[in-house]
Amino acid sequence: MTVRVRYFASIREALGPAEEIVLDAPTTVGALRDRLLGASPAHAAALSRSRALRMALDQQLCDESAPVADGAEVAFFPPVTGG
Repeated sequence: MTVRVRYFASIREALGPAEEIVLDAPTTVGALRDRLLGASPAHAAALSRSRALRMALDQQLCDESAPVADGAEVAFFPPVTGG
């Protein structure tokens, strides 16, 4: 299954605007974040568990327990972003 991951604000500056991730099985937003933490040192710093982040699944705010299905869009952004 393929998921589109989008980044905003300071996370976008560190990782770029978006990437597509291929997963073997359905997952949750939190498990996807954990997987991304291991993708690179830049991912580990930008998505660190010590950082407060907001998340959205298909353009709806969600928590880490939200299930991610094939073709979903997951977004990560800081709690306060500018326009």
